[in-house]
Amino acid sequence: MRARPLTLIQDELVDYDKAMERMSDLVGQRQQEERPDTLWLLSHPPVYTIGRRTPLEHLPDPSRGIPVVETGRGGQLTYHGPGQLVGYLIVKLDEGEGIVDYVREVELRLVEALGKLGLPAERRDTPPGSELLTGVWTAETGRKIVSIGMRQSRGVTSHGFALNVDNDMTPWNWAVACGMPDVQMASLQSELGTVSMDEVRRVVAAAFEAS
Repeated sequence: MRARPLTLIQDELVDYDKAMERMSDLVGQRQQEERPDTLWLLSHPPVYTIGRRTPLEHLPDPSRGIPVVETGRGGQLTYHGPGQLVGYLIVKLDEGEGIVDYVREVELRLVEALGKLGLPAERRDTPPGSELLTGVWTAETGRKIVSIGMRQSRGVTSHGFALNVDNDMTPWNWAVACGMPDVQMASLQSELGTVSMDEVRRVVAAAFEAS
């Protein structure tokens, strides 16, 4: 991978709707060359987000009390909650570079970060006709630990990734994650035991050359 240093923004818990407003502002600034490529690390209160193609039968029962928000990114249903590290990537793509190319780079950088945290991980190619296997998976247990959903507008990316660190994994069981009914979700805590969110943030930022 070529060098692609990013400017780092860090926040703690940010309401999803407010985060989308700020992300839109950041994208507009990048499109106008008013800011550099940016990685924004944060977490959200409990919320399910869905892509435009998410089937109704994949949604959670409303009685669970967790809001469901439709978003403009690619991908299917995902869950966000405290203890999960979300990274929004506002990056100007190179000439001839597509969003799929950049998503692959994001996968590889997160595989690198997880390896440095002590968890062997891998990206997967999607077989023809299958649901997209975008994201990062644990190499030994075959569970999905990072969800990725992105889009690009006027050559600038938005949205990004969600890495399960030490979040409550129960809400993943109340819906169909990533369009795959049989997927098993993992967190760093479930795979490694006790983890430090501060350390995870540091290693992920370094993997994206963000400071």
